[in-house]
Amino acid sequence: MHILEFTCIVGAISLVAGLLGAMTGLGGGVIVVPVLAIGLGVDLRYAIGASLVSVIATSSGAAAAFVREGYSNLRVGMFLEIATSLGAIFGAFLATRVPTAGIAIVFGVVLLYSAYASLRQKPSDTIDAGKPDRLAGWLKLDSDYPTGHGKQSYHVQRVPLGFVLMAIAGALSGLLGIGSGALKVLAMDQGMRLPFKVSSTTSNFMIGVTAAASAGIYLSRGYIDPGLAMPVMLGVLAGSLVGARVLMQTGIRVLRLVFGAVIVLMAVEMIYNGITGKL
Repeated sequence: MHILEFTCIVGAISLVAGLLGAMTGLGGGVIVVPVLAIGLGVDLRYAIGASLVSVIATSSGAAAAFVREGYSNLRVGMFLEIATSLGAIFGAFLATRVPTAGIAIVFGVVLLYSAYASLRQKPSDTIDAGKPDRLAGWLKLDSDYPTGHGKQSYHVQRVPLGFVLMAIAGALSGLLGIGSGALKVLAMDQGMRLPFKVSSTTSNFMIGVTAAASAGIYLSRGYIDPGLAMPVMLGVLAGSLVGARVLMQTGIRVLRLVFGAVIVLMAVEMIYNGITGKL
């Protein structure tokens, strides 16, 4: 395959991945990594390195729109980044020492969980201010977000639980080269009782810092190829910018079903290739 043809194919795949990832809240990495590794024969660690670069670009671009609209909770995001960054460094450290087949199997399991999380997500926010939490109050994490009826206040709850879950999400991000958006959203939505739109947009804000913490280790190990990372980054960034606009304007239940089915197929293929040693 000619280099220009390969670049165009990677760019097109990344564009679709960024669009679907932003609209479903799972991040483009769950599509980019398995397609590059299985469909195009790219070494899994180089695919992960390119995905991490694209995650940084996605967070820097699409998340800005969510911050501007007042959905993202910056104080929650910056506080939880302490946990995700430490977890990401640990995950990236493991990735350079764990066999590729093992990473593929773990990645397949995470894909299955991501599909499940995507299909069961609530289609809209549940407006429930909740009860004040002492630690959240001390850290000044409570905030509000825009709704069709004006600003809606909410209280952040169970902060220690969210911190632990974010450390796990960071480790998965560093190990697998994904934003771990599903786990981050669920940690804030179900664990810390944040409204769903606040959880998903704050996750978009956070994933860039998490990916940057682990991308440095991949770069030092030589697993980030500029020729591969560039089309992946540009494609995912463009797709995520479009997806961010669509997310705020339309329902995506059908898209969740389609996306869930696609990543289930990828998960089965990834686990199979890991078990049989084809990766």
